[in-house]
Amino acid sequence: MSSLLVREGMLDRLAIGLSGICLVHCIATSLILALAASAGGLLFDPLVHEIGLGVAILLGALALGRGAMMHGQMLPVAIGSLGLGVMMGAMSLPHDGSESLFTIVGVALLAYGHHLNGRAAALA
Repeated sequence: MSSLLVREGMLDRLAIGLSGICLVHCIATSLILALAASAGGLLFDPLVHEIGLGVAILLGALALGRGAMMHGQMLPVAIGSLGLGVMMGAMSLPHDGSESLFTIVGVALLAYGHHLNGRAAALA
């Protein structure tokens, strides 16, 4: 069953979907704050970011790690890890727009790493 998930690229597709949700969250937070400063309280709750990053790390480790063991390519792991690092660093930035910008860059890198992982797995 678990090898089927890796072979079919389900973990990578799930991780890319999570990246998309994170991207929508970041953009929505920025837009909501731009329209109504008091509306962003829930979306800026640190717990949302901490849980989301934890899930991203878990999925990244599972999908990218198992993919690397299966197809032997480290580029997807390197790009995905860079994305996770940028996302982690963004959590230390002030909520002045820079946090969202760096999170979006990190999410895009992580999603690209998962994309490369899925392609490498399909060729293996």
